Amino acid sequence: MIDHTHAADLQSWVTSANGHAAFPIQNLPLGIFSPPGGAPRAGVAIGDYILDIKSIIDILPTGLQAALNQTRLNSFFALPTALRRELRKVMSASLSDLAFQKVVEPALHPMDTCELHLPATIGDYTDFYVGIHHATHVGQLFRPDNPLLPNYKYVPIGYHGRASSIRPSGVPVVRPVGQTKGPQDSEPRFGPTRRLDYELELGLWIGEGNALGEPIPIGQAADHIAGFCLLNDWSARDFQAWEYVPLGPFLAKNFHSTISPWVITPEALAPFRTAQPARDAADPKPLPYLWDDGDQAGGALALDLSVTLSTTRMRDQGLPDFALSHGPSSNMYWTPAQIVAHHASNGCNLQPGDLLGTGTISGPDRSAYGSLLEISRGGAEPITLPSGEQRTFLEDGDEVVLTATAQREGFASIGFGECRARILPAKG
Repeated sequence: MIDHTHAADLQSWVTSANGHAAFPIQNLPLGIFSPPGGAPRAGVAIGDYILDIKSIIDILPTGLQAALNQTRLNSFFALPTALRRELRKVMSASLSDLAFQKVVEPALHPMDTCELHLPATIGDYTDFYVGIHHATHVGQLFRPDNPLLPNYKYVPIGYHGRASSIRPSGVPVVRPVGQTKGPQDSEPRFGPTRRLDYELELGLWIGEGNALGEPIPIGQAADHIAGFCLLNDWSARDFQAWEYVPLGPFLAKNFHSTISPWVITPEALAPFRTAQPARDAADPKPLPYLWDDGDQAGGALALDLSVTLSTTRMRDQGLPDFALSHGPSSNMYWTPAQIVAHHASNGCNLQPGDLLGTGTISGPDRSAYGSLLEISRGGAEPITLPSGEQRTFLEDGDEVVLTATAQREGFASIGFGECRARILPAKG
């Protein structure tokens, strides 16, 4: 899958793309945007601009035109993988070959003047729990003698979330209200969460689906992934502690989830595929329906993930964002293909535009923890910010930013763009 579109020396006539931290010509992510005064349409990020696909639809292969002349990417996601790859080749040529500049340049819009939307209509959203360090750390807080439950190393654990409350980067999060009950309380109370948290995750966009009753074989699962994004699955930890027994997450999770608006395609990430980290010798080998030698050899992603925080006081004082954590995506115990294969293994039908979250991705030590629940050890160890403020969980006015960068020697680095949101006070 690595070809001329990934060449490190490939340059674009869109000069801001050359050396761009997130969107050089080697990336070419897809999204849905509105130009000033215009309706939503499909676009490609290139440097500091968005290329309006609708304005140049005639230069695309016929099989792509109808799918991309829409206000969501679901129809594009549903196309065969080979046809989706054709778009990358056409976009790369049109943005690097000077012969196309006269036709394509009028279709560019400065990104900072445009509004970004959800890339697809999300029919269903499932969140997994594949960050083994996160699962271990959280388990140690609540079950010190048995942090990982027996099924964890056999089953990619997940739960069905709420698709309707997913929003793109930049949309504020209203602090949720709900029930909590502390260990010393005789009865629960109802009010704003006091333990609002973020979760650092990757999102997987489903491409071609499968028919109801027809599982997706592990060797074919990667072809059912149309792209990746960043995902912040905001969590009210006090609600969660009270309500999760016996059926798991509910109102603690479904009030808001934030995603980065750009779809980073599997083709763009081809140079950054890497081997899945080997399991401990004592760990069980996955059951055959979850095991594929090719997936183990190159089904993981080499991404650097980061989380930063700013508060109202920090912004007023002109202080830079505070780095909360930084770590690799290799801390996932299951690969993206294993997640997809397991989801469909019982015959569940996935559909184009469905979103799957990896669950919180944390490293083995505090510098790479993917949530405040871990960083503050359940609120017992506050962090001190440059402004002198302390945090165990998020306060109103706090803003969290997730970023991801793919890097490999010999290739141009690409980014995912920001997954950003600010906390607003509770209502009611």
